[in-house]
Amino acid sequence: MTGMDITLHASFLPHNDPEASLAFYRDVLGFEVRKDVGYAGMRWITVGPAEQPGTSIVLTPPAADPGITDDERQVIAEMMAKGTYGGIVLATADVEATFETLQGADIVEVVQEPTDQPYGIRDCAVRDPAGNVIRIQQVK
Repeated sequence: MTGMDITLHASFLPHNDPEASLAFYRDVLGFEVRKDVGYAGMRWITVGPAEQPGTSIVLTPPAADPGITDDERQVIAEMMAKGTYGGIVLATADVEATFETLQGADIVEVVQEPTDQPYGIRDCAVRDPAGNVIRIQQVK
């Protein structure tokens, strides 16, 4: 199929602590806050790199979906705590320097130091305050 103009606009990650999420995405990663919307005691926070105004991460409260049962909410909370519910891959020109900066932040949990992967990528991994795995790949 040709003739389609499709770009990545937004990706969604769950969060369970808005202030901790802001400290990570805004203060550690340096993303700008584009929207911070509250409703019924929950917050949806949209962040993204200033150089990419058309690409965002929407941090969402996992309990917001009215179709989720209490049992499902419990499973989601358990998966978030283990780091198996959400994740995203970011890119940087210098994974070593990025990792050093991340490692220096008190709120960052390191999952993997910079490593050459067998599939040809050098990357590292950390977890955000909600437990989401954030992989950061070096691109040239």
